Amino acid sequence: MEWFGDGDYWLSRLVFQRALAAVYVVAFLSAALQFRALIGERGMLPVPDFVRRVRFRDAPGLFRLRYSDRLFAFCAWTGAALSAALAAGAADRLPLAVAMAWWAVLWALYLSIVNVGQTWYGFGWESLLLETGFLAVFLGNERTAPPVLILLLLRWVLFRVEFGAGMIKIRGDRCWRDLTCLYYHHETQPMPGPLSWFFHRLPRPLHRVETAASHVVQLLVPVLLFTPQPVATAAAAAIVLTQLWLVLSGNFSWLNWLTIALALSAVDGSLIARPPALPAAPLWYEITVIAVAAVLLVLSYRPARNLLSRRQRMNRSYDPLHLVNAYGAFGTVGRVRMELVVEGTAETRIHEGAVWREYGFRGKPTDVRRMPRQFAPYHLRLDWMMWFAALSPAYARPWFGPFVERLLAGDRDTLRLLGHNPFPGEPPAYIRARLYRYRFTTWRELRTTGAWWHRTLVREFLPPTRLSR
Repeated sequence: MEWFGDGDYWLSRLVFQRALAAVYVVAFLSAALQFRALIGERGMLPVPDFVRRVRFRDAPGLFRLRYSDRLFAFCAWTGAALSAALAAGAADRLPLAVAMAWWAVLWALYLSIVNVGQTWYGFGWESLLLETGFLAVFLGNERTAPPVLILLLLRWVLFRVEFGAGMIKIRGDRCWRDLTCLYYHHETQPMPGPLSWFFHRLPRPLHRVETAASHVVQLLVPVLLFTPQPVATAAAAAIVLTQLWLVLSGNFSWLNWLTIALALSAVDGSLIARPPALPAAPLWYEITVIAVAAVLLVLSYRPARNLLSRRQRMNRSYDPLHLVNAYGAFGTVGRVRMELVVEGTAETRIHEGAVWREYGFRGKPTDVRRMPRQFAPYHLRLDWMMWFAALSPAYARPWFGPFVERLLAGDRDTLRLLGHNPFPGEPPAYIRARLYRYRFTTWRELRTTGAWWHRTLVREFLPPTRLSR
């Protein structure tokens, strides 16, 4: 094996780069279409307020130098356009240095967004995209054979994603150890998809098989990524199949698709097509790859130690550039599903007979007769945070009040994040929020009522509130 170029992975590298560029497109679109209401100048958590509180060294990026909604929109749409061009293969006709610079610009733009995104960008797949995107800068283009050092680092990322998720489960909720977590997970996951109801209704013995298979793929298979071919390819294929199963069963933003892209980078492309003859890599490129690999290996110490720690933490970044991170998901699985239902009334006086109308969300359950939708890999940030808010008011404290104020003011940017506005003419006089317990209906209930969910009122979350005068 050559350390600075292995033609056997020429095809795998191209497929990986196209897939990563497609994920970048989705990420930048998600930022461009949602930022004004979330972190814009008049958003719930405005960037200008954030940058005044946080030091540059703790959250570096372009918007620390200057921020405006126009500049943010320009960066997000530029990132989407550059990503789409990379997905179409534009960088493969350019000199190596220019192609690397192109990937570096994408990484820098998205880092700038994440580092001012606050709670709306606190998800593990944001760091995963940045870590993977940074490695892609040094992967070269079709004019060079992919450097083995970078390929191995991509496998190291994939290993941490899978093994970290497996270990957090084993160390966490008991139901992962007794193979019963999937009795509940499909129903209580953050954002069910159109098939989640059917997954939940699978026989319980099959749920136990699902859980056991998950443990095998996350705890044993990742080790095989570092074995000789074709074993590593078989391990990557097992991971891809598992991720596709997750794609079918729920909405997890671009986490599953990015994990699939990482797995494809470990496939021996020579098993599919013979690689072309490629020139030797330039000396400056080899030196750069060695230096970057050395730095990342040193930075990997803390995430590696986290994997072995009894106090393992999920989805943590150890540096403000998100170069090497810890991953994991669902260390604890909820047994019941709680949902916030936000309602408004046009009546100026609250009384027992007041008519309250519900706001509809794009992805999160509200209307019990509405079948869950598929949105992933697109990320509905408000919908996800509403799920967290239903778990604990602490998750909602920074942003829920501003969210309600914007509904009362009829803010157009906020209303664009919703699926249904029950007050199209003028905003309501009062807003309230109530906490409900949701569960999937049974087969009989679905046939007789047409409802996918059954809900029961638990308590008031926010009493009737109006704008102060």
